[in-house]
Amino acid sequence: MKNSSTRIVFLSILLTLALSLIQCKKKENKPLAKYELELNQPDPALKPFDSSLVAPFFEKFPELKLYKEDLMKVYRNHKFNYLWHDNKGRKETAEVLYNRINSISSEGILQKVPYKEAFDSMLIKSSATDLTMELLFTSYYFFYTDKVLAGISQEKREEMGWFLKRESTSYVSYLDTLLANPGLVNKETKLNKQYYLLKNALESYQKMASNGGWDSIQIPENFKSLKFKDSSDLILDIRKRLFISGDLKEDNGSAIFDESLTQGIAVFQKRHGFLVDKTIGKKTIQAMNVSVENRIKTIIINMERCRWISPNISKEEEYIVVNIPAYQLIYIKNDSVALRSDVVVGTTMNQTVIFSGKMKYIVFSPYWNIPQSIIKNEVLPGIKKNSNYLANHNMEWNNGQVRQKPGVRNSLGLVKFIFPNSNNIYLHDTPSKSLFQRESRAFSHGCIRVARPKDLAESILSSDSNWNSDKIDEAMNSGTEKWYPLKKTIPVYIGYFTAWMDREGNLNFYDDVYKRDAQLATLLTEK
Repeated sequence: MKNSSTRIVFLSILLTLALSLIQCKKKENKPLAKYELELNQPDPALKPFDSSLVAPFFEKFPELKLYKEDLMKVYRNHKFNYLWHDNKGRKETAEVLYNRINSISSEGILQKVPYKEAFDSMLIKSSATDLTMELLFTSYYFFYTDKVLAGISQEKREEMGWFLKRESTSYVSYLDTLLANPGLVNKETKLNKQYYLLKNALESYQKMASNGGWDSIQIPENFKSLKFKDSSDLILDIRKRLFISGDLKEDNGSAIFDESLTQGIAVFQKRHGFLVDKTIGKKTIQAMNVSVENRIKTIIINMERCRWISPNISKEEEYIVVNIPAYQLIYIKNDSVALRSDVVVGTTMNQTVIFSGKMKYIVFSPYWNIPQSIIKNEVLPGIKKNSNYLANHNMEWNNGQVRQKPGVRNSLGLVKFIFPNSNNIYLHDTPSKSLFQRESRAFSHGCIRVARPKDLAESILSSDSNWNSDKIDEAMNSGTEKWYPLKKTIPVYIGYFTAWMDREGNLNFYDDVYKRDAQLATLLTEK
């Protein structure tokens, strides 16, 4: 009897334990909201998975469908074996990718990562053989490469007038490289050097924002300007503002416009594309009043533009870069600045095209073959008003076209630099030298006028034994057009950057002369 009672108690305990385990099991397997999938999890040996399970995954995660085709390519290449997991759990590559996804805002990405909260929760609960997590990792890899490395499509870039093309990259193939060597993802090689410089600047400005940024400076109604040795309570606010952004090394709390403030103003004006007059006018203060949040947006917009440039540009032996908003040309040789020159670019009605080409010729004492649009809109109306219009402008008819003769009055000046292109854009001299003294220099019909044309010619031909400074000067002033083919072509890149890190480590902001930033900002929030 005693034994029988003992057995009954023992069986009751076993039954209770069994029910308890069943309930625990049910709790463990409770689906995570609407995102958890029943994908017939494979056994711990991590055998290849059934490709038919990919379709239901994307039905549950529709925002990632954009990457379905690339995902299928990857797994076909790997015969549908797991990429991010092995028998021991998640691989190092998965952890590297997860860290990158978590810090994607530091790359200037404005969008949220789709399903991130669900992903984080599943990451804690899932097993090494969870196919949902495997497919999420692969989808997030393509999300990351799409947003951070590829950027907006070439088609959309061209809609915004950007015809600088970058070599296409297969991120399907790149994944194989990363799987073999996860550390490569941390190397700054997939994007142009300028991108990583702006990324560092973004971090700095985000820190400024987290510390409260800077206050707007109230400009008195009767304010005109402040100069060296002036005294004003306004200077206290200006000094504090410049110290926060690093233009002033220290804030000494003085209300007097002293030497240290003079230098700080000069730095600020140079960084913002102003003529450096070391005085404080309304325009300078208005630039100071642009919030740190708006400066961050500008940095992010230009990080996106950097995604559109080949990372190999800076590896070239020599190249020329023109930044339209900066009104500046830089000639790089062996990674050093050989020449820096101010330029004049196209007006808002005749915008200079953003593209690249190969400089092949220098033309001394050039004719100016006047475009049909200018003949129609300017020359013919001029002839109608004045029969001596052509002679007065040193022009002549030539095979049914109008051209301007070589000489100091020629609109192209004494030399031009040709990189053949369908846009008929080139670099050239100009007789209108006074335009280079202006702060805003968008005056041309689209071509680029160079402030230092002879210096540019000398720098380009410095290693050519056929030329020296005297011969160049003679050719420029001969009055006879002479085409000279370069022994080696020089890449020319015409770009559009309203934020740019220079070689001295300064972050520069420029006026959005063609008003393109707002459109790109909208695309970045939608893409």
